[in-house]
Amino acid sequence: MTNTIPRSTAGNPNRPGPAQQSQAGKPGNPRRPRILQQLPRRPSRAGLRPRLELAGLLLGTSVLYLWNLGASGWANAFYSAAAQAGSQDWTAWFFGSSDSANAITVDKPPAALWITGLTVRLFGLNSWSILVPQALMGVGTAWLLYLSVRRAARPATGGDRLAHLGGLLAGAVMALTPVATLMFRFNNPDALLVLLMTAAAYAVLRSIQDARFRWLLLAGVFLGFGFLTKQLQVLLVVPGLAAAYLLAAPVRFGKRLLHLAGAAAALTVSAAWWLAAVELIPAENRPYIGGSQTNSILELTLGYNGLGRLNGEETGSVGGGNGWGTPGLLRLFNTEFGGQIAWLLPSVLILGGALLWIGRRAPRTDAVRASVVAWGLWVVVTGLTFSFMAGIIHPYYMVALAPGIAGLAGLGGVLLWQRRSLPAAAVPLAAAVAAAGAMAFQLLGRSPAYVPWLRWAVLAAALLALLLLLPLAPGAGRGRALRRTTAAASLAAALAAPLAYSLTTAATAHSGAIVSAGPSTTGARGNLAGLGNFGRQGTLAGPGSLANPGTANSGTRAPGGFGGGRGGMGGLLGASTPSDALVTALQTGAANHTWAAAVVGSNNAAGYQLAAELPVMAVGGFNGTDPAPALEEFQQLVADGKIHYFIGGSMMQGETGSDAAARISEWVAANFQAETIGGATVYDLS
Repeated sequence: MTNTIPRSTAGNPNRPGPAQQSQAGKPGNPRRPRILQQLPRRPSRAGLRPRLELAGLLLGTSVLYLWNLGASGWANAFYSAAAQAGSQDWTAWFFGSSDSANAITVDKPPAALWITGLTVRLFGLNSWSILVPQALMGVGTAWLLYLSVRRAARPATGGDRLAHLGGLLAGAVMALTPVATLMFRFNNPDALLVLLMTAAAYAVLRSIQDARFRWLLLAGVFLGFGFLTKQLQVLLVVPGLAAAYLLAAPVRFGKRLLHLAGAAAALTVSAAWWLAAVELIPAENRPYIGGSQTNSILELTLGYNGLGRLNGEETGSVGGGNGWGTPGLLRLFNTEFGGQIAWLLPSVLILGGALLWIGRRAPRTDAVRASVVAWGLWVVVTGLTFSFMAGIIHPYYMVALAPGIAGLAGLGGVLLWQRRSLPAAAVPLAAAVAAAGAMAFQLLGRSPAYVPWLRWAVLAAALLALLLLLPLAPGAGRGRALRRTTAAASLAAALAAPLAYSLTTAATAHSGAIVSAGPSTTGARGNLAGLGNFGRQGTLAGPGSLANPGTANSGTRAPGGFGGGRGGMGGLLGASTPSDALVTALQTGAANHTWAAAVVGSNNAAGYQLAAELPVMAVGGFNGTDPAPALEEFQQLVADGKIHYFIGGSMMQGETGSDAAARISEWVAANFQAETIGGATVYDLS
C-alpha cells in the first residue's frame, strides 16, 4: 500500500505539514490553539462505513417493528388492561393487577407491565404507548446480538470488517425471524424476556472475553428480572451460559465455580425479592394471585407456570391433559410452529457443529467456541423443551429460540465464509445454505397462494450458492464478482422467505391472546395450539366461538343467556367490544362503586375496562377457573355496593380448577333482573 502521508510528517501525524506551517506563520493567521489540534479527526470512510451499516440495520429494524403499529389496537387486551390499571394505581402496578381496584393479578409476574404501566402513565392510554416499548426492545435485542457476535468473531477473523459483517448478519437474522417481528410488535411479556435473555448472553460472553466478574453478576441480574417477566422459562438459557463460562473463562476451575455461584446468587436475589414481598404481604392487603388455586405466587411459579407446562397437569387450564398438540422431536417443524422459527434451525446446527470441529484444537479460552456453546445449547435446550413439553404451548413461544439461532447464524456464517477455501468449512457452509433453501421451499409450500414464485426463487438461489460454495466448483472463492454473487445467493436462500413472512406479519393487525406470524397455512390442526389456519388476528373465525369471543359477549346473546360459566365458548382468547351505550352505563355513577362491573374471565373484563377506563373485576381470572372471588366474597361485595353491574356471557373453562365463577353467574341470574344495554346482557347489582 502506498504511503500517502507527506515525508515531513510521516514520523509525527500530529505535526502540521509544510502548507499548514506556512499558513500558521503568516501575519493575521495565528497558529491554531493547542486544544484544537488535539480534537479528534473526522472518521475516515473506512471507519464511517460500519457505523452507517449498523445504523441501517437498527433503523430498518425500527421501521419493520414500528410501521403501522397502531393497527393492532390493544393487541393483547389482557395485558393492555393491566397496563391501564398500573397507570392508575401504584399497588396495581407493583403486583400486576388486572384492574386498578386490585381484585386479581395477571397470571405472570409484572416486570413487563412495569414498563408499559409507566409509559401509559406518561403518555396516556393508547395503542402506541403500550406497543412501542416492545418494538424498542426488539431493536435493542438486534443491537446486543450484533455486539455479541462482533466481539467473538473479531480475534478469529483477524480484522474488524468480517467480524462486523457477522454481527450485522446476526442482527438481521434476529430482526427478520417472523415470530420476532410478531412479538416485538405485540405486548406479551415475551418481548422483554427475549431482550433480558440476550442481554444476559452478551454479559456472560463479555465476562469470558474481558475476564471481569462484574459482567457475570450483571448477567445474573438480567436473568433474575427475566424470571420476573415469565418465570421459569428464563432458566432454559442458563445451561448454555453456565457451560460457556465454565469451559472458557480465563481463571482457574475453582474460581469459575465460585463465580457461577455468585451469578446464581445475583439471579436469586433479583427474582426473589418480589416473590418474597408477595408472600409476606397478607392476602387481604394485596390482589389475588391469578393463575393459582391457593392465592400463592409459589404455586403459580412451580405449578401453572412451572412443572405444569412440562407435564400438562396445569390445574385450571382450559387445555390440560395433552390438549395442546402432540409433543415430539419434529414439533417445531409442523404447520403450527414451522413458519414461526424453523427457517434456519437445521442450518445453524450445521454451522455450530462445523465451528466446534474446526476449532477443536483451539485454546480452552477461545471466544468463538465459548459463543458456540452458549448459543448452541440455548437452541438445543430450548428447542427440545418446546418439542416435548405436554402443557400449554403457543406458536409465539418460539421467539425464545430466535437469539440463539441468530447468534449461531452470524458467527458460523462469517467464520466459515472466511475459510471457504478449505473443505472443512466450505462443505458445511454449503450444506447450511442448502438446508435453508430446502426448509424455505417446504414451509412456503404450506401456503400455496402466498407469493407462489418465491419458493422457486429461493430454491434457485440455494442451488446457485451450493454450486459456487462447493470446493470443486470452478473458480470457487475467487474474484470479487463471484464472491459477491455467492454471498448474495446465500443470503437470498437464507433470508428471503423469512423477510417475506415478516413483512406480511408487520402489515397485518394482530389481536387476542394467541397470535402467530406470517400467512395462513394448510394442514394446521384445529386445536388451541394449532392456529395456523385460523387467520392472522389471533382469533378463530366464527361468531360466538373462540374465534370471536368479543361478538359472543358484546350483545348477540339473548337476555339472560350467559350459560352458567362452564362449557361455554366466549371470551377466552379475545376481548369484548362494548357498545357506546354500555360504556356510558358503566361510567354513570362509577364514583359510587369500586368496580364498574364484574364479568367472568380476564379478556371479557379487559375489553370493558379499556373502553370505560374504569375497574372491571375479572371473575375467575384468565380462564374463569381461579377461586377469586369466592361466592360468599362476591355476595358481600355486592351487599356493600362495591360492584355496579354484572355483565353476562359464557366462556370456556377447563375440567380442573374452581367453579366459583359458575356459581357466581348462577347466583346473579337467580337474584337479579336481566336487562339489555347496547345488546349486552347486564344485571344491575346496585
